[in-house]
Amino acid sequence: MALISEHANPLAPPGGVDAGGQNVHVEALATALARRGHDVTVYTRRDGPHLPLEVDAPGGFRVVHVPAGPPERIPRDGLLPYMGAFGQWLAEQWTTGPAPDAVHTHFWMSGVAALEAAKAYRGRPVPLVSTFHALGTVKRRMQGAADTSPADRIVLETMVARSADRVIAQCADEVAELLRMGVRRERIDVVPSGVDTDVFHPAEGGPSTRPDGRPARLLSVGRLVERKGYADIVQTLRTLPDAELLIAGGPAEGDLRSDPEAQRLVRTAAEYGVGDRLRLLGAVDRWRMPALYQAVDVVICAPAYEPFGMTPLEAMACGTPVVAYAVGGLTDSVIHGTTGLLVEPRNVAQLSESIGSLLDDESLRYAYATGGLRRVRGRYPWTRIAEQVEVVYRSVRAPEPAAGLPFRRLAGVR
Repeated sequence: MALISEHANPLAPPGGVDAGGQNVHVEALATALARRGHDVTVYTRRDGPHLPLEVDAPGGFRVVHVPAGPPERIPRDGLLPYMGAFGQWLAEQWTTGPAPDAVHTHFWMSGVAALEAAKAYRGRPVPLVSTFHALGTVKRRMQGAADTSPADRIVLETMVARSADRVIAQCADEVAELLRMGVRRERIDVVPSGVDTDVFHPAEGGPSTRPDGRPARLLSVGRLVERKGYADIVQTLRTLPDAELLIAGGPAEGDLRSDPEAQRLVRTAAEYGVGDRLRLLGAVDRWRMPALYQAVDVVICAPAYEPFGMTPLEAMACGTPVVAYAVGGLTDSVIHGTTGLLVEPRNVAQLSESIGSLLDDESLRYAYATGGLRRVRGRYPWTRIAEQVEVVYRSVRAPEPAAGLPFRRLAGVR
């Protein structure tokens, strides 16, 4: 199995500018597939001069650092010019060596690289499966002029979506968007992201209660970018006088003073008079995250849009209730009134009221915590997600060379 993840290296720690949920997703999926007996290789762009060509990952899969463009970090939105070289390199490797049984691209530019590979590849048919993680049509709609994506993104993304044998959508909202892009429904499979329930679990004894005298703790997790909605959460502190907000993500704690978004949040908190109750933690090692989720009372997710969102799953797996804006994949993972509360997007007053209702009712927090734990363990373990992805792979793998959509045929797509 070849997984292409052009900018999101599964070996990179999440939380950086272009390192987030996709890195975690690809690493976890590759690990789960390898444990099911598959030979898995993840192809990602070489973004450092000292990176070896190939690395054996702890999860039992290989990571290949593709030499496409200069070996240095380049912002994600600047990578499109190197996808041709990326695809040519893949085609050369698969022509001279064993080709994969299936290609699974992650993010639209990985799909572009796969189409470029198809132009040069002359081997047997190889099925193409695509997962987008985020769609340009949604980003353009939500960010408008602030969208820094390449100008051709939507056109190229649509081409990838229509060319793939299967598109794996991560939520119902994404299915609707893909249909609007012209992808046929029978070629869309819904498989969400997952969570490692061996790593993310409640503290011993189950969901915890807040010790007497400790302030209520709110937590939000993710990259430090404006669209994550942290400023909305900071604003809620004005009506939650006994609560403090922890934000995990971004650069290392020592580098927060030079981070524009971190400093914007510090200024916003000062303007609202809640600066003493905002704690920016910076990048938090992944192995420390379960304890952090366990140590807070409520996890808040307030993004402008969210294709899927892994934070709610991790929180629920640790026995912590979630309050989230009702956007994108959050409407699938958070069940209102069962695992937490969904709030009208950008309605800060409703967000504050919902958080307050949970902080004031310990029994309700416990009920949502146990409900979330049941849902995660029943629906989202990576073992189950990998089984569903494997079913998709098997559905497109051609039993005979003449069957299915030949990978090389994609060369004719314009």
